[in-house]
Amino acid sequence: MADLGFDGKVAVITGAGGGLGRQHALLLASRGALVVVNDLGGAVDGTGSDKGAAERVVDEIRAAGGEAASDTNSVSTPEGGKAIIQTALDAFGRIDIVVNNAGILRDKAFHGMDQAMIDAVIDVHLRGAFNVTQPAFVAMRAQGYGRIISTSSASGIFGNFGQANYGAAKTGLIGLTRVLAVEGARFNIKANAIAPLALTRMTENILGGLGEKLDPALISPLVTYLAHEECEPTGRLFSVGGGRIAEIFVGEVPGYFNPELTVEDVRDNFEAITNRDGYSVPANLGDETGLYLPYLAG
Repeated sequence: MADLGFDGKVAVITGAGGGLGRQHALLLASRGALVVVNDLGGAVDGTGSDKGAAERVVDEIRAAGGEAASDTNSVSTPEGGKAIIQTALDAFGRIDIVVNNAGILRDKAFHGMDQAMIDAVIDVHLRGAFNVTQPAFVAMRAQGYGRIISTSSASGIFGNFGQANYGAAKTGLIGLTRVLAVEGARFNIKANAIAPLALTRMTENILGGLGEKLDPALISPLVTYLAHEECEPTGRLFSVGGGRIAEIFVGEVPGYFNPELTVEDVRDNFEAITNRDGYSVPANLGDETGLYLPYLAG
């Protein structure tokens, strides 16, 4: 089968001045995509800036024969998000792919986490994805094509100490992805999310010796496939790291039914409520609601 190329498709990648975003940018550009490298160039906690970070990746892409433009707007405001997409429109005339990758960390145990820590992380990860994706989504609907990949995290899906802000924001991206998949279906817009495990600035202090096996470049093949026009899955979530890819899904068990349900019924039938045999994987709210119909029809 032929290699997957991008034939001048335009991709915006946030947080692409280093780490995962840089690898995504380099691989997409090597396959023919025109790339907007967005990065404010701040520290891991979001403070400061280095406007040269994005430009250095652009230089790498151009040196390898690709085409790219740099952008240093912040994803954390609606104005910044619109400006990032406008950079793509001004430089290349369209927007086909958005990779929501920008992120910061403000870790602390929940009982000691202050409002600034909560707001800063949610502003970048969750609101940042809204801010960048919404103007892109408008353009994608108009042209009848788009691909959106958002970076979630196992910290939110499965939980991790000291990351209530980060985990909540990252799991919020899954909900956003599912809705974008539903709303984008008629317009050939596919939206998916990844939960990566890789050695980056944000993980280098927690991975220890495992980090040497978790090259961030091994995340980018999945992102690049999900960004391609041949991509069929939408509304899906994938764990990826070290060369392994596995789908993560939300399932619903058959459960227990009693039209005269009581508190004691819940207690006495909790094993049936939680029995995972014969689970279903709803694709959307309609599918999930449909699971109730056999019980409620009579």
